Amino acid sequence: MKRRDFLRICVAGTVSTATTGAAGLYPKPPKTRKPNLLFIWTDEQRADTMAVYGNKKIRMPNLNKLASESVVFKKAYVTQPVCTPSRSSVMTGLWPHTSGLLTNNIPLPKNTPCLNELINDTDYRTAYMGKWHLGNEIFTQHGFEERASMEDGYSNYYSDDRDKDARSGYHHHLLNLGYKPGDGRKFSRSFAASLPIEHCKPKFLESKACDFMRRHRDEPFMLYINFLEPHMPFTGPLDEMYDPNKISLPPNFNDPIEENEPEKCKKKLQQCAKKYGTTEEDFRRLIARYWGLNSQVDMSVGAILDTLEKLGLADNTIVVYTSDHGDMMGAHRLVEKGLMYEEATRIPWLIRVPALGSKQCLIEEPVSHIDLVPTLLELMGRSEAGAHLPGQSLVPLIKGGKVAEDHVFIEWNSDAKVRTVVSPGGWKLCLSKEDKCQLFNLKEDPYETTNLYDSGKHQDVIAELTEKIRAWQKKVKDKVEVI
Repeated sequence: MKRRDFLRICVAGTVSTATTGAAGLYPKPPKTRKPNLLFIWTDEQRADTMAVYGNKKIRMPNLNKLASESVVFKKAYVTQPVCTPSRSSVMTGLWPHTSGLLTNNIPLPKNTPCLNELINDTDYRTAYMGKWHLGNEIFTQHGFEERASMEDGYSNYYSDDRDKDARSGYHHHLLNLGYKPGDGRKFSRSFAASLPIEHCKPKFLESKACDFMRRHRDEPFMLYINFLEPHMPFTGPLDEMYDPNKISLPPNFNDPIEENEPEKCKKKLQQCAKKYGTTEEDFRRLIARYWGLNSQVDMSVGAILDTLEKLGLADNTIVVYTSDHGDMMGAHRLVEKGLMYEEATRIPWLIRVPALGSKQCLIEEPVSHIDLVPTLLELMGRSEAGAHLPGQSLVPLIKGGKVAEDHVFIEWNSDAKVRTVVSPGGWKLCLSKEDKCQLFNLKEDPYETTNLYDSGKHQDVIAELTEKIRAWQKKVKDKVEVI
C-alpha cells in the first residue's frame, strides 16, 4: 500500500466494515453491571513507538488517543524479554522461574490459572484471539470459551492429545478467500504478511473481536487480543508508508558492543549482521517497515475501540494495551530481543479505567509486568483472588500513592542466566555467573553506551543492588546463582 493510500484510509476513518453503523443504533447497557476487560497486546513492540513515549514521527493516532485517556506507565518492564516466559507472567502473574516457562515453546500447565480463571466468574463471557505461544497454540483452553487462532507454526509442540493436522481459524479464513498454501499444508507468516491489508492477520483479529463484542454486549466479558505484529518477518502492506531516508537511527546505533559487554551481545551482533545487514541504509529500511507494522496494528486497534464506543460499552470497559517484549531495532546495531538492554525489556503499557476518569495519568516510576494481574484483579474487584501472587497491585501508585516494592526485577533463563534490577533512582545492574555483568546509570546514560560494572567507581551501588537481587530471589524462591 502506498503512503497516499494509507493517508486516504486514515482520513476516511479507522472504522472497518465490521464497525459501521449509527452511534444510536444500540441502547446503552446498564452501568451497574460488572466491568468488562478488553486486553490488547502485541508481539515485539518497544516502548518508543508512540508519542507519549517520545516518538511523534510514527503514525499511531488511535493509540495516541488511547494514551491521552489512560494511565501510562512510562518505564514498564517485562519479566523476561522473550515471548513464552513473558506471556506466562502477563497471563498468570507468576515469574517464569515459578511457572516453569523458562524458554519459548513450553506449555502453560493446565493447573496454572490465567487471570480469567482466577476471577472464575460464570457471568463473564471470555475469549482469546491471536497469538498464544503458551502451548497447544490453536486450541481453546485455560477457561477461555472462544478462540480465534492464527498461528500454525507451533504444531510440532502440541501435546499428544492434540491433532497436529488441525489448522487455525486464520488458515480457514484464507482458504475461504481462495488462497492456497504453497506447500499444500500451511500458510507461512511471510505469505500472510504479503497479502492486501484487508486479508492480513490484524484485520482478521479486528473482525473477530468486533463480532465478539457485538454478540456479548449485554453480558460482562473478558476479551484478549494479541497481534503478531510488529514481530518479524518485519514486512507488511504498509512497507512503503515511511520513507527510509527520513528515518532517524537510534542515538546508540553507532555505539559498539565493547569488550566488557556480555559475550551473548557480541554473538547476537554477528547474527544480526548476517540476517539484517550492517549499513545505515539497511537499518533505515528495516525500521521503516517496523513502523509500518505498528501503524497497521493501530488501524485495527482504532476499529476495535470504535466498536466498543458505538456499542455503548466504553464507560464500563477497562482497556489494557501492552506488548510481550521490545526489540533492539538498530540500538547498538542489534535487532530482536533476548537482551537486557532497555529497547528489549521496556514496553508500552496503558490502562484506561473509566471509573478513575478519562484524563491521562503519567506514572514515571519503573514498574513490572509481574504486577499486571494483581492490578487488574483489584480494578475488577477481585483482589483476594491474587493473594498468592508475587506481584503487587499498582492501583495505589495510580491514585498518587506508593507501593511496597519500588525496584523492578527481570530474569533470563536460557544459555547464560541473568538477573537484573532497575532502581527507582535509575541504576540498572545485570548479574550473571556465566557471562559478563553490566551496570548502567540510566539517568546519565539512557541509551546504555557505557558499562560501568568494572570501572571500579561504583562498588557501593553494585553491592546495594546485588543485595536487592539476593533478597528478591529469596522472596520469590529463585535458586539461580548469578554471582
